[in-house]
Amino acid sequence: MAETTSRFRRRPSPSDQVTDIVDSVKAYARQETIEPLKGAARWVAVGTLAAVCLGLAMVFLALAVLRLSQDLGGTALDGSWSFVHYLITLVIVSVLVAASFSRISQRSLAKGE
Repeated sequence: MAETTSRFRRRPSPSDQVTDIVDSVKAYARQETIEPLKGAARWVAVGTLAAVCLGLAMVFLALAVLRLSQDLGGTALDGSWSFVHYLITLVIVSVLVAASFSRISQRSLAKGE
């Protein structure tokens, strides 16, 4: 009996076929547009947060280096030689920025590449 009912299945009506096609197109569009955009937005958000944290850390580090230089320099670098503290800070921060940029890699957003 089950064999006879499977042989005489009702064919889907044209409106059912159109509905299936529309649903398939919607699912495909969602898969190919919305899903990658969500992933890209997440990637940008994490990158932005990391950049803000790194920038804030560099500012605090520059202030710490400047203050350390001023404390260790004593009175020898006061007056007209006070620019040396800022020069020392600039050199150290420049080295750290160069090291940070050397570690940056350019990855693709696509997982397969």
